[in-house]
Amino acid sequence: MKGTLHWIVPRSAFRLLTSWDALATYRFNTGIAQHLFCKVCGVQSFYVPRSHPDGISVNVRCLEGVDVSDWEIISFDGRDWEQARSQID
Repeated sequence: MKGTLHWIVPRSAFRLLTSWDALATYRFNTGIAQHLFCKVCGVQSFYVPRSHPDGISVNVRCLEGVDVSDWEIISFDGRDWEQARSQID
């Protein structure tokens, strides 16, 4: 419902250009996923996914200069993420 287009990258390839102090974290259910939000505007531009706890899922729609029509998008319903994970690994 948020319209996030996930692009999972290794943590070593991720660089945050602002302070981590500007973010709020929300965890639910298993507590593995870390949903990070801007404390000011509430946008979730990235998070640590439960499916890939050693990676960062970047919301491609929050990247400047990226045309999402150039990307191959694999849709899944979120309920069956374990099956969808095999498509993105």
